Amino acid sequence: MAKRRSKTTSRTQDPNQAREARKYENPIPSREFIIETLNEQGAPMEHLEIAGVLELTDEGQVEALRRRLKAMLRDGQLLCNRRDQYCVVNKRDLIAGRVIGHPDGFGFLKPDEGGEDLYLSFKEMRTLFHGDRAVVRVIGVDRRGRTEGAVVEVLERSTHSVVGRLHCEAGVGIVAPDNKRLSKDIVIPRSEIGEAKQGQMVVVEILDQPTRRTPPIGRITEVVGDHMGPGMETDIAIRSHEIPVAWPESVEQQIAGLSEQVAEADKADRVDLRQLPLVTIDGADARDFDDAVYCEAKPKGWRLLVCIADVSHYVAIDTPLDVEGRKRGNSVYFPDRVVPMLPEILSNGLCSLNPRVDRLCMACELYIDRSGKIIRSRFFPAVMHSHARLTYDKVAAMLDGDGALCEQYADVLPHIQELYQLFQVLHASRAERGAIEFDTTETRIEFNAQKRVERIVPVIRNDAHRIIEECMLAANVAAARLLLRKKLPAIYRVHEVPPEEKLSDLREFLGELALSLPGGSKPTAKDYATLLENVRGREDAHLIQTVLLRSMAQAIYSCDNAGHFGLSYPAYTHFTSPIRRYPDLLVHRALKHLSLGGKVDEFDYALPELKGIAEHCSTTERRADEATRDAYDWLKCEYMQDKVGECFDGIVTSVNSFGVFVELKEVHIDGLVHITALDNDFYHFDPIGHRLTGERTGTVIRLGDPMRIQVAAVNLDDRKIDFVLESRGGSDKPGAPKRKRKSRKRGKSKDADKAAPAAESESQPQAAEEAKPAKKKRRRRRRPRKEG
Repeated sequence: MAKRRSKTTSRTQDPNQAREARKYENPIPSREFIIETLNEQGAPMEHLEIAGVLELTDEGQVEALRRRLKAMLRDGQLLCNRRDQYCVVNKRDLIAGRVIGHPDGFGFLKPDEGGEDLYLSFKEMRTLFHGDRAVVRVIGVDRRGRTEGAVVEVLERSTHSVVGRLHCEAGVGIVAPDNKRLSKDIVIPRSEIGEAKQGQMVVVEILDQPTRRTPPIGRITEVVGDHMGPGMETDIAIRSHEIPVAWPESVEQQIAGLSEQVAEADKADRVDLRQLPLVTIDGADARDFDDAVYCEAKPKGWRLLVCIADVSHYVAIDTPLDVEGRKRGNSVYFPDRVVPMLPEILSNGLCSLNPRVDRLCMACELYIDRSGKIIRSRFFPAVMHSHARLTYDKVAAMLDGDGALCEQYADVLPHIQELYQLFQVLHASRAERGAIEFDTTETRIEFNAQKRVERIVPVIRNDAHRIIEECMLAANVAAARLLLRKKLPAIYRVHEVPPEEKLSDLREFLGELALSLPGGSKPTAKDYATLLENVRGREDAHLIQTVLLRSMAQAIYSCDNAGHFGLSYPAYTHFTSPIRRYPDLLVHRALKHLSLGGKVDEFDYALPELKGIAEHCSTTERRADEATRDAYDWLKCEYMQDKVGECFDGIVTSVNSFGVFVELKEVHIDGLVHITALDNDFYHFDPIGHRLTGERTGTVIRLGDPMRIQVAAVNLDDRKIDFVLESRGGSDKPGAPKRKRKSRKRGKSKDADKAAPAAESESQPQAAEEAKPAKKKRRRRRRPRKEG
């Protein structure tokens, strides 16, 4: 075959020549340079043609080039046609996205443009860390029916530092990342270990990212502390998830001139609400008070005022405070501390509606009729003066007729009673609207003087929680309606309808119980609520509620208003917590712009910028959830370490092919009974029925079953707790009664985030469905909030 004339390219032009020379005795051009050369040639080329263009004459180099081309073909960087000619993969056939790592070493690519996640094998994940952005080529379907991809290019590295535990072997350090989605150990050369000692928790800077042939290389930059030190779980979670803690110098300079009191000049040109007996109602241990309420009766209903700290007055657009607040996205509430979105002089000072001091606020005034409908509303800047700092327990006691408290707060008691009357109407309206209310239990960790876990207790919600919850929901809805009506670019809190795939599984599950979900192909929140009400009181109600909850989508921030499915609102946003959520601050800026007569085309934000912020804040929210869950899981494992061998009553909360997760009733901690511990039979997994069925005995173990377990082992590093069935007469038997398969075929918090925990259930990416046998996505117990 005649060789066509091709433009030669000197390999000395390869920008990666030095790297290749370090790795190989007889180096050849890098993969990047080969791709660049093929693009320049503009046509497919055979192996020897490419060697000629690259001016390779040494037989060893020509053979090395052949092997490299084959490897690039295998890795999806090149294609080979019928004439054995190589060409660069057409970028139009590639998919870009974010990598989701799994503790077992494989992963998924979540496409930027949406659609099905692509499975990445262990081999493909060798060059990637969780969170990296990459381009992949679809190469087929694996044996489990998942669309599989091959990595073509790494677009962006997201992991530049790692926190983990140091292990020393033969003078070389190995750091196992604490974040289990980072499944590759980091190699630390002897010269980069520094003063760190065996077993300590350290921070590692990544010097060399992983390749197909080499592990990641790093150096230790910080010793966090000893493995079991008090508070270590939060320090590790903060570093593992790269949550910003220190304030930049520019922020320190900006807040240096702030006073602890509101300046008189700042009170000008605001509505004066200081004579109105506004009160804050929060938890007993709360330190930041971002909302105050007042209610009075009117002939046709009520006048409700919800006043929120005016953070936008102190945090101007594009100032250092604003840039840092946007970067953080939200405050992060750990069991032992808070990482605030804004410095404490604002979050606990000027922007906290403390009692008996003047504060700037954005007021939401609502007129609500006797049916719970908002008749009219308005938003305006104001100055207020909180008349009392009340707690949920105090308000509940006052409503129950506590004489001493009623006398102590006699000046605000009538308005508290009106708030309660309004709450009853709003709550009834919620039920009529069809908002979903799941019966879930939140927990709180209590520490002793040595900062060790003393007990884990359930958080009891009372009517005072629900009063504030309904007030916050009403204000958020009013804000969303105004923004929509004025057609101002804004960020909404969106909770989309359940995915069709999950709905299909849900219907199949309900069918086995002789139940059905109303609503046909497009069920509403009211259909969910109706089903929950119909099964209330059944023995398997907990099972049904859990499956309904897991069918829900994840709530996110978006500029495209798609409504809030769980709360059953056509439009919803977050207005009530600008101290701790950046989207709320943007909503305040939008509402203030409108209240001052601003026009839509004069607003400071364009839609594309807001879309980017919405996506970023959804990411920081998930980051906060994962970090706090890690800290909670660590503390729960620590609490259970001295309970190995003890027995507890529990309930099955998840059933998988590898075993069942059981939540202990007394301490609300869950662990795994692995399938190998169910050794009295061979069990078959039914994913639709959420059950395991014994092949020989017909014993059925399913979601919601009671089970008596014994704590077998606690692994603090992996945050895993293993259970076995309580030994009975020398053999282990499931705690649930034996049932034949055929016998089954018969017929809420400080805000409304806490109000509707169900409405914002977390739908995990496909990667989560590949859960490792001894690790489950734990349900998060989080700080009560005030709106959904």
